[in-house]
Amino acid sequence: MKNLLLLISTFILFIACKRENTGFDTDKYLDFALQQVNLALESNDDAFQSPRQIKPGDVTWSTSHVNDWTTGFWPGILWYMYEYTGDPNLKEKARKWTLPLEGAKNRERPNHDLGFMVFNSFGNGYRLVNDPSYLPIILETADSLAAMFNPNAGTILSWPWAIKEYGWNHNTIIDNMMNLELLFWASKNGGNESWYDIAVTHALTTMHNHVRDDYSTYHIVLYDSISGDVLNKTKYQGYADDSMWSRGQAWAIYGFTTCYRETGMEIFLETAKGVATTFINRLPDDYVPYWDFDAPNAPDEYKDASAAAVAASALIELSTLIEDKKQSEWFHQNAINILRSLSNNYLSDGSNHAALWHSVGNLPVNSEIDVPIIYADYYFIEALLRERKLQNNI
Repeated sequence: MKNLLLLISTFILFIACKRENTGFDTDKYLDFALQQVNLALESNDDAFQSPRQIKPGDVTWSTSHVNDWTTGFWPGILWYMYEYTGDPNLKEKARKWTLPLEGAKNRERPNHDLGFMVFNSFGNGYRLVNDPSYLPIILETADSLAAMFNPNAGTILSWPWAIKEYGWNHNTIIDNMMNLELLFWASKNGGNESWYDIAVTHALTTMHNHVRDDYSTYHIVLYDSISGDVLNKTKYQGYADDSMWSRGQAWAIYGFTTCYRETGMEIFLETAKGVATTFINRLPDDYVPYWDFDAPNAPDEYKDASAAAVAASALIELSTLIEDKKQSEWFHQNAINILRSLSNNYLSDGSNHAALWHSVGNLPVNSEIDVPIIYADYYFIEALLRERKLQNNI
């Protein structure tokens, strides 16, 4: 009888794990990413300068000062590499590049990117090493982010600078969905419980105003700061006001997936599945999107590996939150399809210090076009780690 029960248990475990047996070698690409990270560390020892892009013809990363919105990704990568390897040297490097970001908690001119900056760095660090000095920094940053919430509009202000420069009164971009995780986490770990409500309200408002009927998304929604009325729906980084900017759509998949994980609200799960399905159904044959799905000159448009990496990471998590087995497997398989394509077609050949090539930062203003960008590497590594944990049932 015991042998029979053991056989049945083993069979059930096999069935439960079968979905994760994709044959995709996460360690191979994590090892390559680690190699690239170590090369980058050899060329830059200034913790106040974080990698951002590699310009055409260059080998090393061009860096940005700690006030730049992208500076949380490099320490985040170092924390992920420490998580993968357990290497104490990488832990110290992660600490070194994390500490200069403390000033983001009370920036003179704050914006919504505080989550990118602090939760990717101090947040990952606190998760992995439980350093008590990190917690108040995370909580103070969450307070700064929550202070930008406008209850009339029901969203967090994204770009204070755009009020004066463009006359965009209360503006909110789809990217802001990525920073709600900071508020959710902080509200549950010693912070103000109202931060949870702010995050939920922001997500619901974004769902109603940014997400179109076909589950594509607007980049920017402009609100009247007093009445809360929607004044306009427009773009800054996409091709057109009514187009589907690929990285913005990936931010939406990731953000609404996070919201469902943190709240259990079914409306967020349905929205996450909707924006994810639209993204997947419109992918080209190699599963890596053009910089905008509606860019008019496809297939002669630039691809955006960063959008693919963000989406792959989000889809892996989304697949774990869906109870319906067929749906779950479909989203998961598409994540693997994206990762395979990135690994086979967009991986650096080792001639520079990035893991991925061919990302697009902001094409309409001719910025960071068809180059390695740090957040592409961050989400590629995150996706690999998430897949690795699924394969190993961690």
